Amino acid sequence: MKYFVVHTYTGREKRVKELLERAIETGGYVELFGKVILPAEKVTRVRKSKLVAEERRLYPGYIVVEMEPTEESLKLVNSVPGVTHLLGTSNEPVPLSEEEVASMLEQIERGRERDEPEAPFDKGESVRVAKGPFAGFTGTVDEVFTERRRVKVIVTIFGRPTPIDLDFLDVQPI
Repeated sequence: MKYFVVHTYTGREKRVKELLERAIETGGYVELFGKVILPAEKVTRVRKSKLVAEERRLYPGYIVVEMEPTEESLKLVNSVPGVTHLLGTSNEPVPLSEEEVASMLEQIERGRERDEPEAPFDKGESVRVAKGPFAGFTGTVDEVFTERRRVKVIVTIFGRPTPIDLDFLDVQPI
């Protein structure tokens, strides 16, 4: 079996994956198909002062299917609602190389292992302190500590620049 790239409508990758898996099981094509992969990684972001875990698509608009490229399997994949086509020509889809598959699977696994939030701020960005004793102060981001979910902000207190260490949730962009 080889891996093939299936182009879908962007934003419907998860639904296409579910429909394809269901069609494989109900149609009795289990022996022709292997894995159906939705390349995504887990990302934690700060949204409206709350940490939110999300799934970020590595290749928006695409899923990867392990299958034997027979006439029936190609017809089944193309008949799933939301699938536009398999990459390659209409008669002969192009399989992924083993190196490409290994690289993609490694990237997915790294995304699962890593549960660091994406840094919501960049160095030099102007921010406002929303919580704590310095609430209402504005400052500039000096350092971002993604793994600790902390940010060092330089605020001016009594005319002097003062560094303060804050949680991502305590700071809002201006």
